[in-house]
Amino acid sequence: MVQVETFAQFGVVFLLFALGLEFSLPKLRVVGPVAVLGGVLQIALFMFLCGLTAALCGAKLSEGVFVGTFLSMSSTAVVSKFLVEKGSTNALHGQVTIGTLILQDCAVGLLFALIPVLGGSSGIFGGMMSMGRLLLVLSIFITVAYMMTWSFIPRFLKLMIQLSSQTNELYQLAAVAFCLLLAWCSDYLGLSLELGSFLAGVMISTTDFAHHTLEQVEAIRNLFAALFLASIGMLIHFKFLWNHVDILLAAVILVIIVKSIVITAVIKSFGYSIRTAFIVGLSLAQIGEFAFVLLSRASHHHLIGGKMYLLLLGTTALSLVTTPLIFKLIPVVTQLGILMRWFPSESGVQNELPLQEKATMLDVYNRTL
Repeated sequence: MVQVETFAQFGVVFLLFALGLEFSLPKLRVVGPVAVLGGVLQIALFMFLCGLTAALCGAKLSEGVFVGTFLSMSSTAVVSKFLVEKGSTNALHGQVTIGTLILQDCAVGLLFALIPVLGGSSGIFGGMMSMGRLLLVLSIFITVAYMMTWSFIPRFLKLMIQLSSQTNELYQLAAVAFCLLLAWCSDYLGLSLELGSFLAGVMISTTDFAHHTLEQVEAIRNLFAALFLASIGMLIHFKFLWNHVDILLAAVILVIIVKSIVITAVIKSFGYSIRTAFIVGLSLAQIGEFAFVLLSRASHHHLIGGKMYLLLLGTTALSLVTTPLIFKLIPVVTQLGILMRWFPSESGVQNELPLQEKATMLDVYNRTL
């Protein structure tokens, strides 16, 4: 189990690295407001709704708030894999989805700092200090990466191309090493492996070597991605699943419905069409792999009990398993919505992006930064 999970980490790293290589920075800037402000609003809404539900049901408020942070996470690795397969990474809904996932990856470190506060092992002041330090580290890390993008990276890749003119092994090794180095640096600084590997891909995507790099790491990515997906199946506790199949299925259906509604409402509030908001809502309707780490940390701090731990673990694994089915249903549901006149036509969606660029929300976002 531990060995498979270790290989699965490589799968997540290379998936995010390849996604960064195919990413478009100009389009990310356009969806910046909904990715940053909308992503933060989603996390806050889930924390509030679950905290309120826990208080009304007589449970601990801290446990409810943790479940809210737990549910707010979506799977960057699984969703990005399906977006790449369907060629939707540069579509408007794909950019909004990826931008929101990146924000969630950035927020993981802050949520880690929040868990000891909720568990009672750390004071509020200590938690705020930890969050402030992580925000400072994140800002410095991104600034240094941005500076290296325009100074060091193009020269380094050009040198590797020249040295590996007859064979591609050296360039392939250099690309993998660069990805793992940034992932390790990000993890060492208290951020996430996913953030570092994605940033490594984005840095190379600004050069002329992005396509060549993607060709070199594609086979490695597919191998480790398969191990990552296999590890999700290994996390399912079948005896608990069999004994509580009714509760788990009800929990998964409830999670998908609630997450779809909340995320759709948040995206729609930023001026996007109901069709785009609905596709993003369904794409992010699962619970992400980061939830496993949050769950382990919460259990260590005695924030949740044993049965709740197994329930959340089973719900997360089943929600990830249902993600392929949801992605297959998205085109069917959207076509039905267009026929029933719930959603605008394709031409209306294509005209949506220029309107977003002109929206005043972009000014609000710049002032907030």
